[in-house]
Amino acid sequence: MEHGEKNITVIDEEGNEQLCEVLFTFDSEEFGKSYVLYYPVGAEEDDEGEIDIHASAFLPSEDNQDGELIPIDADAEEEWAMIEEMLNTFLAEEEE
Repeated sequence: MEHGEKNITVIDEEGNEQLCEVLFTFDSEEFGKSYVLYYPVGAEEDDEGEIDIHASAFLPSEDNQDGELIPIDADAEEEWAMIEEMLNTFLAEEEE
């Protein structure tokens, strides 16, 4: 995946490919990683009008064409808190 790309293909635990739309990407100096937030194309909103948003770290390739998505450790509480803060800031700016 590359910065600015709108869609990515994600392979789930069962090996199924899923087309996802990129919400936004950002870099974290604190954790030394790039992150992508995305959701499945055609995802249905829940009763509260929300969509499940997924987050992964990613390693851009040297030619900036395809990168490798890396799962974020579920126990990395500080990392998840930082991602959630970035998401909340992004969503607040979208509403303005």
